[in-house]
Amino acid sequence: MGLIPRVGLITRRHLLGRRSEAGFLAEVARDWGHLFPRLPHQSEANRRTRWLWGAFEQIRITLAARLPEDDCQQVDTSALPVKHPSRVRGPDQWTGPGNDLAARFGRDGAHAEWFYGFRLAIRTDLGRRIVRAWSIVPAAVDERQIGTDLVTGAAAAIDALLLDKGFTGRRFAAEMAGGGIDVLIPPTRVQRTTMPKTLQRLIARLRNRVETSFREITDQMELGRHGAHTFEGLLTRTVAVLAAHTLLLTELGNAM
Repeated sequence: MGLIPRVGLITRRHLLGRRSEAGFLAEVARDWGHLFPRLPHQSEANRRTRWLWGAFEQIRITLAARLPEDDCQQVDTSALPVKHPSRVRGPDQWTGPGNDLAARFGRDGAHAEWFYGFRLAIRTDLGRRIVRAWSIVPAAVDERQIGTDLVTGAAAAIDALLLDKGFTGRRFAAEMAGGGIDVLIPPTRVQRTTMPKTLQRLIARLRNRVETSFREITDQMELGRHGAHTFEGLLTRTVAVLAAHTLLLTELGNAM
């Protein structure tokens, strides 16, 4: 199977939210066998797919570049577990490039539980929700540093960032202000006592937009249950899902 059909099939799998690779290959053989008469075995398909992360990233970048960036954007992170915490017995093979990226324990605030793995950090448009930048980062990380990294090189296009309370800090706000970016963070309990209810609801509704993106990426497209066994496999699955998500919000969204 050539490169283009392979990329197309993998993208379709994530759009359909098919968790099982073997099950999806069987589905392709059953329903589209006339289009793909020679499908590789699952292990061979995995080996070939693992090296396609660059192709998927290029697809994501190309699709995203077709629409201008919103001047108001969001940055947030979500858990990427790699194994159940009860199965962790010490150092393992879950290490990324360099010596500073390895699977660790972290707190998943969305599900109020501990996990073992990494985090997916994304910077998205507030309106269209298109992912403009992303990174796989340590499970326990200072989100303000991640925000700085994801904004690097794009500050000129951003007027404001809507963030959660993990980004609170004068130094971070001053650093963003130096690049011409206003930092908007949900009010504290004390601030809510004097803030109009309509404004509180507006901020909460806008904050939920990045949560919608994470639900699509980690739940509907199954990245939260990726099934990878190595960091390289996780990297490929992540960028393939992000490419499929960008396709959904650009090309497929326009066709609906």
